[in-house]
Amino acid sequence: MEGVLAEALLAQSRDPRVLLRTLCRGEASAERVETLRFLLRRLEDEGVQGGGDALSEAAREVAAGYLVPLLRGLRARPAGAPDTDAPQARRRVLRAAGAALRSCARLVVGPPPLAAALAEEALRDLLATGSIPGLEGGAEAAVEVLAAVGPCLRSREDGPLLERVAQAALLLALAGDGEAAALAAGRLLPVLGQGGPAVLQAVWGGLVAPSGPDRVDLRLQVLSALAERLLPEPFAHQTGPDARCCSQFWRTVQAGLGHAEDALTRKRARYLLQRAVEVSAERGADCTCGPWEGNGPSLFWWSEKKKDELLKFWENYILIMETLEGNQIHVIKPVLPKLNSLFEYAVSEENACWIFHPSWHMCIYKRMLESENKILTKEGVIHFLELYETKVLPFSPEFSEFIIGPLMDALSESSLYSRSPGQLIGSGSPLGLKLQKFLVTYIYLLPEEIKSSFLLQFIQKMTSRHWCAVPILFLSKALASVPRCKALGLEGLLALRDVLQCTMITHQILLRGAAQCYLLQTAMNLVDVEKVSLSDVSAFLMSLRQKESLGRGTSLWTELCDWLRVNEGCFGRSSTCTSFELHETSSLNAYVKNLVQEYIKAPAWENEVFTLLQNFVMSATESISDFILRRFTMNELSSVSDLDRCHLYLKVLTELTQLHLKVGWKSGNPIWRVLSPLKNTSVRHLQDMDSGQEPTLEKQIQRLVSMAALAMVCEATDQKPEFQLDFLDAGPMERFLASLQLNQTLQKPHAEEQSSFFEESSSSQGWGKIVAQYIHDQWVCLSFLLKKYHALIPASEGEHLELILPAVQMPGRTLQSALDALTILPSDQVLPVFCCMKILVPKLLASSESLCIEAFDMAWKIISSLSNTQLIFWSNLKAFVQFVFDTKVLTIAAKIKGQAYFKIKEIMYKMIEMSAVKTGVFNTLISYCCQSWMVPASSVSQGSLSSANNYSELILEACIFGTVFRRDQRLIQDVQTFIENLGHDCAANVVIENTKREDHYVRICAVKFLCLLGGSNMSHKLFMEDLAIKLLDKDEVVSKSRTRYYVNSQQHRVKNRIWQILLVLFPSFDQNFLNRIIDKIFQAGFINNQASIKYYIEWIIILILHKFPQFLPKFWDCFSYGEENLKTSICTFLSVLSHLDIITQNIPEKKLTLKQALSAVLQWCFHPNFSVRLYALVALKKIWSVCKTWHIEEFGALTSIVESSLNQVENMHGVGNAKKNWQRIQDHFFFATFHPLKDYCLETIFYILPRLSGLVEDEWIAINKFTRFTDIPLDAGLQWYLSPTKLRELNPGDWAQQDIGSNSGEADNQPEWADVQKKITPGKNNVPDADLELVFPDRAAKLGKSMSRLIVVASLIDKPTNLGGLCRTCEVFGASALVVTSLQSINDRQFQHLSVSAEQWLPLVEVKPPQLTDYLQQKKSEGYTIIGVEQTAKSVDLTQYCFPEKSLLLLGNEREGIPANLIQQLDVCVEIPQQGIIRSLNVHVSGALLIWEYTRQQLLRQGDPCHQVRAFSETSNWFGQTK
Repeated sequence: MEGVLAEALLAQSRDPRVLLRTLCRGEASAERVETLRFLLRRLEDEGVQGGGDALSEAAREVAAGYLVPLLRGLRARPAGAPDTDAPQARRRVLRAAGAALRSCARLVVGPPPLAAALAEEALRDLLATGSIPGLEGGAEAAVEVLAAVGPCLRSREDGPLLERVAQAALLLALAGDGEAAALAAGRLLPVLGQGGPAVLQAVWGGLVAPSGPDRVDLRLQVLSALAERLLPEPFAHQTGPDARCCSQFWRTVQAGLGHAEDALTRKRARYLLQRAVEVSAERGADCTCGPWEGNGPSLFWWSEKKKDELLKFWENYILIMETLEGNQIHVIKPVLPKLNSLFEYAVSEENACWIFHPSWHMCIYKRMLESENKILTKEGVIHFLELYETKVLPFSPEFSEFIIGPLMDALSESSLYSRSPGQLIGSGSPLGLKLQKFLVTYIYLLPEEIKSSFLLQFIQKMTSRHWCAVPILFLSKALASVPRCKALGLEGLLALRDVLQCTMITHQILLRGAAQCYLLQTAMNLVDVEKVSLSDVSAFLMSLRQKESLGRGTSLWTELCDWLRVNEGCFGRSSTCTSFELHETSSLNAYVKNLVQEYIKAPAWENEVFTLLQNFVMSATESISDFILRRFTMNELSSVSDLDRCHLYLKVLTELTQLHLKVGWKSGNPIWRVLSPLKNTSVRHLQDMDSGQEPTLEKQIQRLVSMAALAMVCEATDQKPEFQLDFLDAGPMERFLASLQLNQTLQKPHAEEQSSFFEESSSSQGWGKIVAQYIHDQWVCLSFLLKKYHALIPASEGEHLELILPAVQMPGRTLQSALDALTILPSDQVLPVFCCMKILVPKLLASSESLCIEAFDMAWKIISSLSNTQLIFWSNLKAFVQFVFDTKVLTIAAKIKGQAYFKIKEIMYKMIEMSAVKTGVFNTLISYCCQSWMVPASSVSQGSLSSANNYSELILEACIFGTVFRRDQRLIQDVQTFIENLGHDCAANVVIENTKREDHYVRICAVKFLCLLGGSNMSHKLFMEDLAIKLLDKDEVVSKSRTRYYVNSQQHRVKNRIWQILLVLFPSFDQNFLNRIIDKIFQAGFINNQASIKYYIEWIIILILHKFPQFLPKFWDCFSYGEENLKTSICTFLSVLSHLDIITQNIPEKKLTLKQALSAVLQWCFHPNFSVRLYALVALKKIWSVCKTWHIEEFGALTSIVESSLNQVENMHGVGNAKKNWQRIQDHFFFATFHPLKDYCLETIFYILPRLSGLVEDEWIAINKFTRFTDIPLDAGLQWYLSPTKLRELNPGDWAQQDIGSNSGEADNQPEWADVQKKITPGKNNVPDADLELVFPDRAAKLGKSMSRLIVVASLIDKPTNLGGLCRTCEVFGASALVVTSLQSINDRQFQHLSVSAEQWLPLVEVKPPQLTDYLQQKKSEGYTIIGVEQTAKSVDLTQYCFPEKSLLLLGNEREGIPANLIQQLDVCVEIPQQGIIRSLNVHVSGALLIWEYTRQQLLRQGDPCHQVRAFSETSNWFGQTK
């Protein structure tokens, strides 16, 4: 077509110069420039006669006057300016102009050479604009010109110019992401690579020269573009460098293989590796590149003698890397065994050395560990950690670098440490255990000279980031397991101390403490004591938290003391100590060591040692307390910096007071001799300062000090209640405190004193915190006052009393002041205010309800705001619960049934809601309430549970409480359980008090509380009956909310908990109460429940019928329901009958009951449903054995029927699983082992049955948790905590129905799969190119794939999914274009999900449906055959049709097909033969079938058809790949 057009133009004019000038005038449209290109190419190919110098000059004019300005105009667009031209048309113009410019350069024959002149000018432009922001367009134009004229430059004459151009292009290509850089790498450098050895050597030298950190993707882009010159085919002449022999080249390839961010970069790296291997195999000559470092193996080598082994190694290697691109674990897992074979190839067992460089293996692991698929990351980590379990690998620095780098980065992900499916809670993380084993083995095998540096780098890496609690724990545990060796010096000890600081970040106290224990163990195992001083060790030990890890009496404490004693003479000297200081320190250390040694040698003397120390301290009490008193009474504390000393003195005095209280408060106690004058002095100072004088900084500080001292005295006096009874009369201090102006703030000092204050405040508190502390101390004093005189608080302020103590006798005003204080004080200072409110609210609730409600609301807002503040939240929450849910408050609120009652319930539900996100909130509430109700619960007085009765919803919610944890929350719970199960082996378990904030403890608290209630107490009985009714109502609501729910869902768990509590309550049920609820219990049996719930329902029915046989008639009535009601529930009632021996124990006359049971069961033994028949036969077998035991002869008529039925099922020989299922159901724990009476205990209800019935481990409550929870005592008369039967010894696998002979799991055990999935890559040596500026045919040629002459028209298709799938299919099979109704459709997410970027590699044409007629006519004129995919009267069978090379497929609309007017434009209609009933296929599937048939036929027409068909058959059935 191009040649015809050029001939037609030349036929119109004998002078081509006229044609050239004509085409250079007017608008530079794509068609005009392409026509110019056709004409110049024709002139160049044929060598026009008679043109001579004139034609040469005309070509020069066209180049300089038209084409170069045109390229500059198209490229030199200002940065940020809108691209108004259509991108596709603009690309056509650029490509046509470049080709035309190349033809002009060849047509110019005289000097000066046009190509060299244009190249010089373009090079100057490139050097001038390439690195200037905003002028990128000029650089792009220069690159276009250089790419056009580059092939015309002569390697000998223009050699220096070519080298300069190559160097500039390389610098530009490696500079960044700009369009000019992409053009330089994708188009210019490949062109220049043909310019001779010198040019190629210049480019190569720039690529492999050592340089600073740069982008690997840019280097690989250039290397891929030059691959044909750097890695030439065997028949090509080697004129340039051989990339295979360069270590830097292979390092670049390896960096690209592990490049996590860019798939295209990885593809280029794989391409270069694959081409190098293929070139080496085809050449057949040995080659090697020198070792990268030291004497290790070469990064790449080839030996013809080992060709087969090398090909196998690299084939597996490339297959693994290609498979990892899919990120599909089911595809990747079968390929992983090939990774093991790579290690077998790579290591020489004879010489114990590496044959292949181990860095290649690290590339695979790096790719896996940096995958966005966390499952793949975990597989990669586990595979690497398992290496040394079966192999002994030689040492390699690459392994250590990989461990310190990518491996530890991957290990920072907490989710990797989750349990494996089926693994029990608390059994430990499989990955954590593998990490421990790996680290021990790896460090053991390390050379001694490497061991110290590796461990130091490993520990330093642990300090380089903020680790979560779980990873830092398992890394520390792995380090602690390393055998003792002298590997760490002072730098290592400091690094361990830094890791300790990292552990403090987490709020998980137990995990934090355990990590500290393991880090201390690591220090004792690995530190070389000769390289550290005792002071260095002491500084490290000071970083440990005593209350979390290093506690006296633990095994770790003893081990530390032994370690210190053994090494005391070996520690080095501190470099900072002088000789005198060293001598003094040594003497002191020796003295302390002697004391410690004596204590350790005689642990039985602990009480004596403590007594001795105690006596020493008490003997000095008088002098210490006198010293402190002088400081306070002599006004020595008067500056901001003195506040710290004030707090220190008061803390010392508090400790002394507690010590004397513990020993015994004696008359004439020196502490009281100090407290009394301190109290009087503080009151006098505060009274003097209320005189109205202008405050100064000194007076304000003294005021603050006096109030702090008074608060300390109040707290000390409050700790000795018997002392308060002697002084109930209001003294000066009490009258002063009662008249104190509450919330009074301290004014800032005078202006002249501001400077001195701010100078001191840099090391002290700010004024706001000082004032807050002052107000806090006021409320501490007031709390003491209210506790002491709580009996004087009136119920309302209306009572006329003599105001001796205003704050006590005017509670309303005091409570209002408390609300004001909550708005002033910071959250960490509100505890004394809560304590005051706890005393005031019960007094005022009846008379000032609105004020009390305001107090509830404001306190709850504070608690809500603190939910993310770990340090002060729990203490404030406890104080909040104690005043809002005080028994007196609950009783009064329930009695008056006002707004306070409903506000308390509202807060209750808010706290339960908060527990879903902050574990432990509900625990605090339910534990306090149950403890406050526990004392009256043990009483037998009527109405003792009235408070609990009014708030029974709290117990109800506690009974069914428990959230479905998020994965991260479940992981924390699992790891905490694992640490707890270590017991005394982990010192943190001994030191840290178990806070019992797990959700389980909410239900445990409720259950233990219910167990304390007695059925003989009427109030207890009524409470439990009311709770049982509410539980049954809750079960009904949950059942109706969702007719079908899934195993372990929230609905399943709630129902399960309901029936567990009903079983706990069952002993308190009498016949009268059961009459009220029996129908609901039987009705629950008719509901389609999960297995665990069925067991509980069946169990409670058995217990009811055993204890109260009077309900048997109602039970028999259940078998009379219609079959529609029984089809899903009859098995429940048949299971009950399987325990008829238990049911009939209390029935004197068993004959009638057995007869009714046989009558009920026999009718179901012949049911069409196989499962129903099995349950009926099991029940029949049990009932019949009871009949035989009691020798009931009246059933003789049934003997033959029953015996024959049972014999038949016992001896069945049919095919299928019938006999196996019969055996399984008989071995089922509920029928074979479970005893409804003997197994009635908490362990069976809450642990054994959930475990055996397949409930998730979150629902298993071990019996030791009941005994561990000591907030509620055990019921002394309750002996049913442990199951006495063999049921507890069963495992779920003993009865779970599993398909015997299943091949599940065999796949994982195969050493290596014979065949695996492999996504094909079209073309033999496909060069991955990111230059989207290339037009599609050229880009396809770069990719090494052929483009067919097939056009697919999809303008009638509406759905983005069909269009996306067609786009992918067209690209895979090389269609020349896909026609769509709108190019905007490619932006649709559904389209992109199906196309997987195919639109970037396939020409897309936009043709609206109304334009289709004209488009089809145009294509007909171009020689295309228009083929419709439609069923018509004249349609041709697809198997009979032969596609022309130039074919256009028109696809119809999803619903309406091809319209009638377009059918008339078709040359032929093709239909797909069908065998089924449905008359049509999906339009994408139809199109795909025709596209493949067209491709198949074209392949068969080409040479060597067998080879071509075989190449496409490697797609592994294309229809199976559309995923």
